Formats: sequence, structure tokens, C-alpha cells
Amino acid sequence: MRVPLSIRVGFAALTFGFLILGLLLVRILAPAPMVAGEAVNRTPSGIAIKGYDPVAYFTEGKPVKGETRFQHKWMGATWQFSSAASRDLFVANPKKYAPQYGGYCAYGVSEGHKAPNDPDAWTIVEGKLYLNYDLGVRGTWRKDILGHISRADMNWPKIAND
Repeated sequence: MRVPLSIRVGFAALTFGFLILGLLLVRILAPAPMVAGEAVNRTPSGIAIKGYDPVAYFTEGKPVKGETRFQHKWMGATWQFSSAASRDLFVANPKKYAPQYGGYCAYGVSEGHKAPNDPDAWTIVEGKLYLNYDLGVRGTWRKDILGHISRADMNWPKIAND
């Protein structure tokens, strides 16, 4: 028995439609691939830089623990702030305040790997925040800051999404 052409065309169109729908669903539901610079050092619960306020390093000159009532989601992480004003500054220009290399230890990135940070081991260089593993590593970092930044800038695209 021969199937009429209109049914065959309809079936092919329906099959093609389901294929396109499936591809669209995969694209929509799949997590977006991270590009270099989007990796953020966060706790298992998704809190960026151990809950410290990134803006406070600039405005108060010291690490200040953020509060859950002042939060903002950015780049797949929840950032906490010590005040609404601090949060609002971050929201207006997150790249100005977010630590370099997603908040991973800048010295570690300069050496080609990710490492956690100690919020007390920080440096602001040319208007950018850099965090280090601990105060000892920060001492090593400070012996050649510009050299470490140069190497970290080269390494970060390769290790950001590891």
C-alpha cells in the first residue's frame, strides 16, 4: 500500500519540527559554557569570596564580612555586602569591584593553578582587587606583583574553567 504524498510530507515536517524543538531545549536547558574570567571562587552553597564584601576593600580599606540581607547574584555566584550602599555600588559596576581571577589566589593563578583565598590577604593594584591564599603567599606575591599579574593574566584563560 502506498502512503499518500501529503501524509509523507506531513510526517517529515513533524519529525523535523521535533528535531528542532529538541535541539532548542538542549540549548535552553544546558548550562551556558563559561568563558575565561567567569569562574568565581565560591563556597559549596554558591557564596562568592567566602561571603566577604568586595566593595569594602575599596571603600573601607579592609575586609568586611557581608550579610545575607544584602546580596546580589552575578556570574553564577551570590555576592554578599555589608550594606545596601555597598551592594548598589557593586551592582552598578561589578567588574570594578570583583576580585581578579574570580577571587582565586592571584599568586596561584600566576603559577598556573587555582587556589582558595584568605580574605585578609589582599592587595589593590591599579584599581583592581587581588586575593591571595594567605598572608605568607601575599608576601611572596608582593615581591613581584606586576610580574605575577602578567603571568596570571596569561594563565587565567587556560585554567579559569578547570
